[in-house]
Amino acid sequence: MSDHAEMPERIIAPVPRITLQAFCETAETAALIESVGGDRRMQKAHVKVQMGGGPAAVEAYRQAPTPNVIVIETQGAKSKPLECLDALAEVCDPGTKVLVIGHVNDVLLYRQFIQRGVSDYLMAPVDPLSLIAAVSDLFSAPGVKPVGRTIAVFGAKGGIGASTVAHNLAWSIARGQGTQTVIADLDIAYGTASLNFNQDPPQGIAEAVFAPERLDAALVERLLSKCSDNLSLLSAPASLDRTIDLAETAFDGLIDHLRAAVPCIVLDVPHLWSAWSRRMLVAADEILIVAGPDLASLRNAKNLVASLRNGRPNDRGPRVVLNGVGMPKRPEIGAAEFAKALETPLFASIPFEPALFGAAANNGQMVAEVQPGSKAAEIFADLAAAILGRPEVRRGRAGLLEPLLEPIRAKLARRKAS
Repeated sequence: MSDHAEMPERIIAPVPRITLQAFCETAETAALIESVGGDRRMQKAHVKVQMGGGPAAVEAYRQAPTPNVIVIETQGAKSKPLECLDALAEVCDPGTKVLVIGHVNDVLLYRQFIQRGVSDYLMAPVDPLSLIAAVSDLFSAPGVKPVGRTIAVFGAKGGIGASTVAHNLAWSIARGQGTQTVIADLDIAYGTASLNFNQDPPQGIAEAVFAPERLDAALVERLLSKCSDNLSLLSAPASLDRTIDLAETAFDGLIDHLRAAVPCIVLDVPHLWSAWSRRMLVAADEILIVAGPDLASLRNAKNLVASLRNGRPNDRGPRVVLNGVGMPKRPEIGAAEFAKALETPLFASIPFEPALFGAAANNGQMVAEVQPGSKAAEIFADLAAAILGRPEVRRGRAGLLEPLLEPIRAKLARRKAS
């Protein structure tokens, strides 16, 4: 398990479908805004960058409509920023928002900008996330609750147990962290979440995906199946009545509704590489890659980490978890060797415990329900805490009664299984 403390990251709401035009004075700021346009949170926005600063903006909009957002870079008095803003106000359409990137830390100048209706003033050099957050905040209504965090769980190869990890992680976030959570099973044809949570809902994710015109908050609420006080399930029909050929944006509307409704969404992403599955991974706030201690998993995990880092330059890299470690008589790549070849530390190693995981699957339970004190249950609890940016739970030695209670728990589990 990773032993360094992690600060909780601010979740920035994705920017809606807007147009943003920037007028820069330096090549550095122009390059920054160009790169920000490719960020996952800006994928719906149309970003255009040009040089010339405030004067170029005024000239551009004398005969043309203004976009949703104008970003102007000013290098100080020589750029005549106040005069430019006054001239821009004469040609700006109602509703256009203006952000200024400046090189002067001057409170008086800042106040004059705000008096002229500037939405925000950012000091250069601006880091990408600060600029994205500033744009996002322009379209967040005052008083709305924070946007939900999405956690995508993906297997480095098929059959590696990624769905089991996703479901136990969601349960641990809901139960151990007291956070309202939705587990969304995106494997429409073969999803197992309803089995693992012992649920049989009449509706599920297919109704949202195949009839997007009906999608609204009320429909999403009806589709959720309640598993416990803080955990709800958006199940897959696991039906082969039709083939599943999804558009790249098939889940976008659903994810937007879920983010607006609950603090945490765990996405159980099936093991396939398509436009929509890649989009789900790139757009997630956190990515968890589940791998096995074998060569195929190592190769695939290495490729995934590299690809997703390229697609998410302003985000933390994916976390990697080894699953099923320690199977008897099976040659394995050791955790240290795996991490060295991957060139990234492993976040956790989940032991091979077929009796525990098998009992949980057959009972429609999570491993912490079957055996609360197990190593696997502790790993899921620590993983849930770390992903939410909370300190890991430091557990003391088992109580004196623990050896006596364990046989009783095992006996109850066997009775339930029968």
